[in-house]
Amino acid sequence: MKRFRVVLWSTVVGAAAGILVTRSSLHRADHPAASILDKSVTAHWPWVAAALGWVVFSLYWEAAAKNAAAAKSAESAGSRGIHVFLANAALLLEVVPLRVLGRFVPLSTAIMITGLAIEAIGLALAILARRHLGCYWSGEISIKVDHRLIRNGPYRMLRHPIYTGLLTMYAGTALVTGTWLAVGGFGLAALAYARKVRLEEENLNVAFGAEYEAYRRESWALVPGLF
Repeated sequence: MKRFRVVLWSTVVGAAAGILVTRSSLHRADHPAASILDKSVTAHWPWVAAALGWVVFSLYWEAAAKNAAAAKSAESAGSRGIHVFLANAALLLEVVPLRVLGRFVPLSTAIMITGLAIEAIGLALAILARRHLGCYWSGEISIKVDHRLIRNGPYRMLRHPIYTGLLTMYAGTALVTGTWLAVGGFGLAALAYARKVRLEEENLNVAFGAEYEAYRRESWALVPGLF
């Protein structure tokens, strides 16, 4: 499964780096992508900061993955590949401001900063939850050797706080970019993590049985009071 982590990391970092490197050239009217990319978005610093936020997330995740415990069982490579594809496609739709379907919010530095703040909150929650999960974290759905159920920190209330943090990041990024394609990207991310939550809960229920059923009754999957 390490190959899929590399694919995810390289795709996110490569996409963000490519956008940042070409940012200045895209402001030339004669650039071939000038009519496709919304230069009014790339000219704002919150958009650059939002892309860098995903780079920070990817670098931290790759470094933290080195401390993961050995897996006793894990989902198939095909299942993991589906999630990686959906998550990366969603991120590209959100980060790259294409002039295709128009905007769902007006272009405003204040709105973009609000989206950036939401993304930062999501990043902080994802990192906090990742630290509490410790060696039991895995990119793929798996059960670790000597796995135990974590119920401290954000896991007291949420069963999947990392996913809550990531979806919050996607929501914030969509607001920063402000396009309808970005909204579509968020929908794709929501689909990807809804699928992953369902598969992971089935896996954990098999591994922990009554203990996990009790945990489910006392917590929320992603959003307190809603789901």
